[in-house]
Amino acid sequence: METVKENKRENTGGRKSGGRRSSSFARVKPEFDQKILNIRRVTRVVAGGRRFSFSVALVAGDRKGAVGLGLGKAGDTALAINKALRNAKKNMIRLNLTKTMSIPHELSAKFSSSHIILRPNKGRGLVAGSVIRDIVKLSGMKDITGKILSNSKNKLNNAKAVMSALSQISVKYAKIAVPGTVVIANKEVVVPEEGTTS
Repeated sequence: METVKENKRENTGGRKSGGRRSSSFARVKPEFDQKILNIRRVTRVVAGGRRFSFSVALVAGDRKGAVGLGLGKAGDTALAINKALRNAKKNMIRLNLTKTMSIPHELSAKFSSSHIILRPNKGRGLVAGSVIRDIVKLSGMKDITGKILSNSKNKLNNAKAVMSALSQISVKYAKIAVPGTVVIANKEVVVPEEGTTS
């Protein structure tokens, strides 16, 4: 009986996972983390009846001071999410944060009926809820108190108000280039240093 078991082990190559191979391709970590703020089903009335599409509000960030808000609209949710992510990357901003990854001073902004306020708080961590928390987390900020002062429950307007407040301490996002690389047609090309031959 034991010899039969040993033969079986030899045939499977000592694998215990029921004969399944582990994937040799490691999953590439995406450049930006993302969080969906809101998915709405939008209806448009046309001559033949109604047309349904999905509107997605999404925030993307690298947790190192870059964050962007994007909107995508399509007939399929997956397509709408991809569009929203592309839009968020296009609208990406880099924040000028302090050494402790906090904001240098109090920020407030109003967008439509939404009114928000952001304050630095030393050593108290992240004290915020709703969309403020999602945006602040993905941007990598710490020690911040955020409050929505209006009664607005519209997540998109609240998110736009937060982005408007953060735009006061931000610059347009640009990828930090590694020394020895040149960007040609949106692709990074490594330039060999002088004196080295390949």
